[in-house]
Amino acid sequence: MTPDDLLHRIRERVTHPSTVKELMRALKLPKTEAPGVRRALKTLVDRGALIETRGRHFGVPELMDLAPGRITVHPNGFGFVKLDQPIDEVTGDIYVAGHNLHDAMHGDRVLVRVERHGRDGRSEGRIVRILERSAATTVGRYDKEEHGLQYVTPFDKRLLMDVQIPAGDELGATPGQMVVIEVTRWPVHGRGALGRIIEIIGDLEAPGVDTQIIIRKHGIPDRHSDESIAEATRLGIEVDPKDIEGRTDFRGDVVVTIDGETARDFDDAISVERLANGHYLLKVHIADVAHYVHEGSALDTEAAERSTSVYFPERAVHMFPEELATGLCSLRPHVDRLVQSCVMEIDARGRVVESTMHDGVIVSRARMTYNEVAAILDGDEAQRKKYRELVPHFERMRELFVILNQRRYRRGSIDFDLPEAKIVLDSEGQIENILVAERNVAHRLIEEFMLVANETVAAFLESNDVPTLYRIHEAPDPLKVEQFEEFISTLGYSLSAGVSTVKPRHFQKLVEKLRGKPEERPIATLVLRTMQKARYDTQCHGHFGLAADAYAHFTSPIRRYPDLIVHRTLREFRHGLLSDALYEERTEELPELGRHTSEMERRADEAENELVAWKKVRFMADKVGEEYNGFITGVAPFGLFVQLVEHYVEGLVHISSLADDYYRHLDRVHQLRGENTHRVFRLGDPVRVQVLRVDQDRRQVDLGVVEVLDRIRESERNRGPRTSKAGPKAKAGSRPPTKGRPGKRERAVKKAVRRRK
Repeated sequence: MTPDDLLHRIRERVTHPSTVKELMRALKLPKTEAPGVRRALKTLVDRGALIETRGRHFGVPELMDLAPGRITVHPNGFGFVKLDQPIDEVTGDIYVAGHNLHDAMHGDRVLVRVERHGRDGRSEGRIVRILERSAATTVGRYDKEEHGLQYVTPFDKRLLMDVQIPAGDELGATPGQMVVIEVTRWPVHGRGALGRIIEIIGDLEAPGVDTQIIIRKHGIPDRHSDESIAEATRLGIEVDPKDIEGRTDFRGDVVVTIDGETARDFDDAISVERLANGHYLLKVHIADVAHYVHEGSALDTEAAERSTSVYFPERAVHMFPEELATGLCSLRPHVDRLVQSCVMEIDARGRVVESTMHDGVIVSRARMTYNEVAAILDGDEAQRKKYRELVPHFERMRELFVILNQRRYRRGSIDFDLPEAKIVLDSEGQIENILVAERNVAHRLIEEFMLVANETVAAFLESNDVPTLYRIHEAPDPLKVEQFEEFISTLGYSLSAGVSTVKPRHFQKLVEKLRGKPEERPIATLVLRTMQKARYDTQCHGHFGLAADAYAHFTSPIRRYPDLIVHRTLREFRHGLLSDALYEERTEELPELGRHTSEMERRADEAENELVAWKKVRFMADKVGEEYNGFITGVAPFGLFVQLVEHYVEGLVHISSLADDYYRHLDRVHQLRGENTHRVFRLGDPVRVQVLRVDQDRRQVDLGVVEVLDRIRESERNRGPRTSKAGPKAKAGSRPPTKGRPGKRERAVKKAVRRRK
């Protein structure tokens, strides 16, 4: 019996927390199955799907007002638990006050008890158990006090503790250095944390140290094991002729790869033909990583743990060793390469009327870049002459791209197509400039072909009931849709649909109306926040954003582990290897793998975004006092988040710098509104801001609204010189009276105003 089968039976037939014996009786199971039941119970408890009480009773968490999830701790001492699975009456994340954290640290997987539900739908709870610590290691700054006390302050401000380092465990570190520590004792019942230094990263300002800090902070494995590198090396660089036997031979086709200029691993190649009936024949060939990476091998084990490659501005941390990713599994031109191929016949309406899957072999005719293909399609004579034999193939690709893109549009697929930032680094690894990343027709062409291949493979697997991992994107939460609709109505927009009946096309139409308008980018960002996050799951729930009934990741097995799973399960079915035993094994193992790979994807996104944001803060360090145009990307009780138009940098206008009025936060309409001036700051509004301060420690850019700063300056000018009513004018240089003295931030604002005079 699989753990999921047991869980299903317990939910259906067991009415209260029960012992193993009671469960066996309630489920009418023979005693011979007791060992298997105990193993399944342990698995379910480890996953948080069941709760084991101190009396060794097993219960369903939600029936005990308990739920497993992962906690995010705010630097101010409270937290929010994001549940693994939604439960009744709980909308969004569960708020946990500081005194209810009960030693849980940021990133821990926990059990939370829901204790109250607010009128606004938000829930509050407390932590009752820590299921899994986020990591045994963390990165921070080493310091030593005069009397010898050694400690490390975590780089992550959400880890609310200093870790004491006993004498002899400092590994020769000197004060101020960034280090990696292993936590040997977690804080519990008032006792502080203990740890030992296991690695010295170096000085914070040294080149590359920032990337290493982010890698260590997020627990991303940075080195491949000797075993996996040895496995990759043994595979060699040339295809064994024996491996070609029995494969579909596509070597006579005009196949090309199209990637970025700096790409070194090419995992997809395409060809497009025109058939006699007027249809198109699209062949998407993907590197056959599954042929070389066997289940349970060192390469496979490490790739499963990593789940994805991570891309930083100055380097990448690859899922597979370079020997494999840029060797046998890279579809380099003019050499034989093994592939898994999805061949699709597509009609004039963009419908896939027939598809077949193959173990194939190809020879790529050329390694093309996006810019080269775009130049050819834009009529660049030099490029068209250089690739004259391939020009008709690229033009055919563009024809098919237009057809497929129109098909997606008709069904309601959402396409923001917003400009993205391109980071230009100097020799020290710091940002030299931030530009708009160009996205040309070749980028969109390849994206469209990969999308249709992913859909076709997913539909094939789903129709044949093959256990695998799908890429799912569920419909948005109705409450979030309601709040989004309430906000955009204040701007004169509407989804024109009920909150429970909204479809992708309603968001698509809204995005169209916003195209090219100043509010396009912030509202598009809010649309993304309204949506659920895409994730991996064994159930084919479709993809809301793409308006697709079935979707899976098939096209990047070099950099995403779920794609490798799809390749394996696809081959197992096609070759008749999916026995009942293997079917049961896949059904039991894949749900946990889906959860893990989704978490690792989120980890990679957070790490990539954090490093870029940090580099942006350092980029702004010498720009204090300068003014920029921006737009409001977020409204909170403590201030406004503003993104600068010129540099794609986001900063904070703290509420204390809005000193010309008392501003009230209106949550549902994303506004700060002045009580006396009635001045409104709203999500999406353009604003002119000045850089007041760049806080390297908090990694934050503090901004001030120029209009408000000018108003404060004018008020001070009209007020004239101050004199004390209680006595003679204070002497120059003397300390002003404490009563009525502005706070630290107010003084900073006034200082900034004086600089502008």
